[in-house]
Amino acid sequence: MSRPERVLVTGGAGFIGSTLCERLLEEGREVVALDNFDPFYPEEEKLRNLEVARRSERFRLVRGDIRDRDLVGRLFAENRFEGVVHLAALAGVRPSLERPAEYADVNVVGSSVLLEACARHERPRMVLISSSSVYGERSDGPFRETDPVERPISPYAATKRACELIAHTFHHTAGLSVTCARIFTAFGPRQRPDLAIRKFAERMMGGEAIPVYGDGRALRDFTYVDDLVDGLVRALDRDLGYAILNFGAGRTTSVLEVIDTLARCLGVEPKIEWLPRQTGDVSRTWADIGAARQALGYEPRIGISEGIARMVAWLRSRS
Repeated sequence: MSRPERVLVTGGAGFIGSTLCERLLEEGREVVALDNFDPFYPEEEKLRNLEVARRSERFRLVRGDIRDRDLVGRLFAENRFEGVVHLAALAGVRPSLERPAEYADVNVVGSSVLLEACARHERPRMVLISSSSVYGERSDGPFRETDPVERPISPYAATKRACELIAHTFHHTAGLSVTCARIFTAFGPRQRPDLAIRKFAERMMGGEAIPVYGDGRALRDFTYVDDLVDGLVRALDRDLGYAILNFGAGRTTSVLEVIDTLARCLGVEPKIEWLPRQTGDVSRTWADIGAARQALGYEPRIGISEGIARMVAWLRSRS
């Protein structure tokens, strides 16, 4: 099998998922998006994300939970998927501190249900979405896939590492091809409203104060969504057996630098509400993307300034 033509995208109505669905449809593939429309943010916004995808005859939206074994089994039996991109999860470090058992249930059990379905039906190639949070608290960098990851500092991070390990057992026992994509701070149009760049931009546009935890010097490897989606499609189209790959920009930007860039782009003076550093937050993320570059030709192209300008244009188009 070269490139998968029938693809399941879990979490397909979300920020990254809807962008990925459009990319796959543009390439002429058939796409089924599975999403439970978790009320973490409004369903209306998620449906808006899918406006373009839903115009295609090759697209189907299914409402459902990845933990529903009967539903998932039926989808696999009916569609004979050749590829799966598994994005669906409870997201966010801070909420996971309040709901750790629920995060384990959705993220780990749900991923296990999908892997089991893959093993029983056609064994499609899977890209399983992991997170840079698995690297834990680090003072060095860049982070490499071979670095130790035994000390996650949030339940969310622990669930993502658990999913990587479970995926490896299915590769070993059932011969599944799984690439675990460790994503570094995705941003761009359709970004979730709780995530920093969008939240900052919307508050600045409304003249409100920006909540900044700590001193604002925390570093993040901000990855523009189109670059990320390009990497995920490349991973889907390549059988690497079992692999773990970083998908970031390969450079860091501080929170204060993001605020300054937004302020220039919006033409406003930011108001900052300084808050204590949050438990579970790491002080930096920084991807070594050499492995993904070598294996897939992954090459991010959109820098933080251009990405923020594109995002601000998207936000203004919505108002």
